[in-house]
Amino acid sequence: MSRHILLTIALTLISPLGVAVEHFGYEVVDKKPQSRDLKVQGLQILNDKLYVSSGGYNKSRLLRFNFTTGELEEERAVEAKYFAEGLTIFDDRLLLLTWKSGVVFVYNKDTLQGLKRLEIPTQGWGITHNSEELIYSDGTDRLYFLSPETYQYTRAVRVTLNGAPLPRLNELEWINGKVWANVWQTDQVVIIDPSSGVVEGVINLQGLLPVPERLSGTDVLNGIALNPADGGVWVTGKYWPWMYRIELVPVAGVSEKTL
Repeated sequence: MSRHILLTIALTLISPLGVAVEHFGYEVVDKKPQSRDLKVQGLQILNDKLYVSSGGYNKSRLLRFNFTTGELEEERAVEAKYFAEGLTIFDDRLLLLTWKSGVVFVYNKDTLQGLKRLEIPTQGWGITHNSEELIYSDGTDRLYFLSPETYQYTRAVRVTLNGAPLPRLNELEWINGKVWANVWQTDQVVIIDPSSGVVEGVINLQGLLPVPERLSGTDVLNGIALNPADGGVWVTGKYWPWMYRIELVPVAGVSEKTL
């Protein structure tokens, strides 16, 4: 497979809190085909299974694939009045957010059978966990932390980049002690310190999906998944034909466009 490196020029800035913001480009080291029918909202890899939530009113779905072969193993429709958003797996439970309804669906991760539904007082965008707390976003500059046993709030943090609030946090993934988040309607992923909410890294994924692969319905970058088996990081987008495994490439210089 050909290897593609995005050459990104960016500026390392110091936030008012004295935290250096690292900037990264990327290198594509692998890719897998993905159905263009998937409006990807959530992405999770576990035990050679790929879990995907696809959004939209009257068409939201939860799907499980064999990650190695790409074979669809199980699919569940979400009630027509709900718009599926991010998902995460905690123990044997799969939690699926919905957009504006304040409802979280809980499924058995192996059978995708529904177990219960929970309520949150905000919108639901992205969700992940740190093995001790569930962490979700609601489209604002906040990350919310919940107990995975009681589903009660434990804390919240405001996310800032160079001292300014950073809203539109979408799909989330816990990677090496940090929260990675898509920033909706951008080609950038941010790396967040979960204790302070300070953005410590910005990944520019501009050009990841080549222009010839973009059709009239192709939507934004969305979807981050860590493969625990080998540490690979996979990203994709809504109605994209590919998932890409990427490695970060540190960059330095002056950025013409930042978040």
